[in-house]
Amino acid sequence: MPQIGWLEILIVVVLAILIIGPKDFPVMLKKIGSWVGSFKSYFSDFQKDLKDIETNVENEISIEKNLDNFIKDKKKDE
Repeated sequence: MPQIGWLEILIVVVLAILIIGPKDFPVMLKKIGSWVGSFKSYFSDFQKDLKDIETNVENEISIEKNLDNFIKDKKKDE
């Protein structure tokens, strides 16, 4: 993965100010920040949903194992 240093960030910022203009640059930063925030929120929700699914599957597997053990114990007693 490429490393981005302070010099590269400074060059990008200077170019962005020259291309976009100093008046619209803060507006553009705010929009980008909003996009990044919504992107993070989306993936956070996605991770939470996957974690819930994983927990449900693990619970079902545990229930099935407990039921199988219970049935085996009942057959042993008979």
